[in-house]
Amino acid sequence: MVTITIDPKRCKACGYCAAFCPREVYASDSDGKPIVTSPESCVACQLCVKRCPDFAVKVEKENV
Repeated sequence: MVTITIDPKRCKACGYCAAFCPREVYASDSDGKPIVTSPESCVACQLCVKRCPDFAVKVEKENV
């Protein structure tokens, strides 16, 4: 299982997390801010974390 957290104070709605996500985990709200719509599709590749210029995205993989 993967937990995705987006810090709303840091996020500037650049859209990089959604653009670089190979599994289409994100969508955008009316303000352009990312929404995690498919967390079950996330494979914890960390591309969203690496591409976020504001360090607003955090992806944690839980050991089960």
